[in-house]
Order: sequence, then C-alpha cells, then structure tokens
Amino acid sequence: MSSFSERNDPNRKASKKIASNKQSRQKKSFSKASEPDRKPYSPHGVPSKPPAMHRDSKKSSLIDCLWGVHAVEAALNNPDRTGYKRLYATEARLETLEAKGLLQNTTKITICLNDALNQYVPSGAVHQGIVLQTEALEGVSLEALTDLSLSGRSVIIVLDQVTDVQNIGAIFRSCLAFGATGIVFHDRHTPPIQGALAKAAAGSIESLPFVRATNLSRALEKLSQAGFISYGLDGEATIGLHQALDADKPDRLVLVLGSEGDGMRRLVREHCDQLVKIPMPGGFESLNVSHAASLALYESLVRNLI
Repeated sequence: MSSFSERNDPNRKASKKIASNKQSRQKKSFSKASEPDRKPYSPHGVPSKPPAMHRDSKKSSLIDCLWGVHAVEAALNNPDRTGYKRLYATEARLETLEAKGLLQNTTKITICLNDALNQYVPSGAVHQGIVLQTEALEGVSLEALTDLSLSGRSVIIVLDQVTDVQNIGAIFRSCLAFGATGIVFHDRHTPPIQGALAKAAAGSIESLPFVRATNLSRALEKLSQAGFISYGLDGEATIGLHQALDADKPDRLVLVLGSEGDGMRRLVREHCDQLVKIPMPGGFESLNVSHAASLALYESLVRNLI
C-alpha cells in the first residue's frame, strides 16, 4: 500500500492522469478505425497511408463524389478528369478496376467494407461498392459545341430549368444513345453534374459534351446565328414534331424542353422558332420530360437529322 505522501504527490497524480487519457484516446481511436475498414490498397504492392475523405461539410463532400460502377469506371477512363481523385471501394471492385487497367491515374486508393461506403453517399444511394472523390466536370463552351456541328447534321437538347437528377441523367443517356451533339442547360438552375445525376447517367456525362449557359435565351440566339432551328416542345402547340421536321427538314436542330411543372419560361419560349408537340392520342397528356426527350430524339433520328 502506498504511503500518504505518495498518494498526495502531485507528480504521481499527473502521471496517472496522463496514462488514463492516453488509454482513453487509444480506445476511441480503435473504435473509430474499426467502424470503416481503411486498409490501404496499392496495385504495385507499395503501402500507403489510408486517407480520410476530405470534406469541408457533408454537403460539399457529396457534391465532390461519384458512385456506382458505370459512373466511376467512365470517370476513371476519362482523360478530362483532371481533378484530385480519391477512390474508396471494396476489394472485389478494386480487383476488377485493376484488371481493366483503370487504376493508373488514381493515386489515393482505400479498401473499405461495403457498409462503410455508406458514409460517403446520401442516405439510400446505391454505391455498388465504389465511390470516387473528384471535381465535377465544367463542360464546354457553346462555341465549342457548335463547332462540333460544322461537319454535318446535328441535334442539340436545351433544358430550361429541368432540375430532377433522374430526368437529367436519363436525358444524357438518350442523347448519347441516339447520337445527339450535346446538351445545354442553365448554369444556376441545374444540379451539379456529379453524384446522383452521374449515377443516373450511367457514365454518359463523361462522353457527351454539355454547356452550362448563364442565359438560355442568349444561347438560343447564338445557336440561331450558327444555323440552328429551335423547336420548343409544348403540349399545347398546334403542330406535331414529326410534321415540323418533315416540312422544314433542318440540318441543325435544337430541341428545347422545359420543366415538368412550369414548362418553358416565357423568354425561352419566345426565342424558339416554332412550338411543337408530341401527339398523344391516348388522351393522357402528361409525359415525363426524359421520355419526351427520347421520343423527340428518335423522331430526329428516323428523319436522318442525326
């Protein structure tokens, strides 16, 4: 048993307190590390310190992320993705990426348990065992997009305040599938081309040129000066899209689609050369904007405009 002087020695009490705090920190550190499996991964066998995801806030971290197999693989295969990258994935996913030769440009790689990846995506998001932290694509200029149309026929989609990420992602896929030249949308009224939108687009954002325009009316004016005819899709129009295409036979076409709730804004509508509709003889006159885009692109395709 210690003596009274030993029990009341201030140096001894301080030593015990430091030891207790150290044990507490070690316990907390172990608990935090055991929640997500942060085993480092290196395709070359060189160990690296497992990085934590950089985040200023939960919102900014989600904006900086892609998830899902198609979205991430397409991003890793895109040479224009020059932003800082950190890849979080299960061991099985990393082995697949290595076999496809997609890990050369990704220096920060961490193996995670599948459930641990949930902390990097919104609640309920299906990450498929892979998350990539990288800067969002900025898109191209309107001039660059019109230059792509100089060699032949061209169809461009313009979206006026379409904000649903599933719809925008589906429109990206349809544009790439049918051979459209690109998409133009409003810079301030469109979600980042990242995250859930990229997942819905299934990698097509990496291949299809897009423009974030500050003024859609002005963009339509510039497209008109470049020789494009603009059709605004409106359910109350008096002429069908197929009829307008047969009559005008345009070589360069812009298809303008508005939001599902309010449709096109007045100024955007006024800058369209003609308002057209997709006939719906079934009597149900509510068509999802992504479906409308697909039908309009198909009509353009079968009339050899694409």
